Amino acid sequence: MLKKKIEVKTPDDIEKVKEEERAKWEIALELGLFDKVVENGWKSLTARESGRIGGIISSRSGKKR
Repeated sequence: MLKKKIEVKTPDDIEKVKEEERAKWEIALELGLFDKVVENGWKSLTARESGRIGGIISSRSGKKR
């Protein structure tokens, strides 16, 4: 059975995605990259932007432990 992928088009849609994905979307919103990702997808981010998101996710997950 295929699961339907949830499309995020507005900041309110972030609450509908899985926990792992939610962190990425929330950080993209904080960094001002949300519109870019919605329009062109995650592949449109530069390595620096992607790394920044990943770094923030890593630092936040370390604080939870």
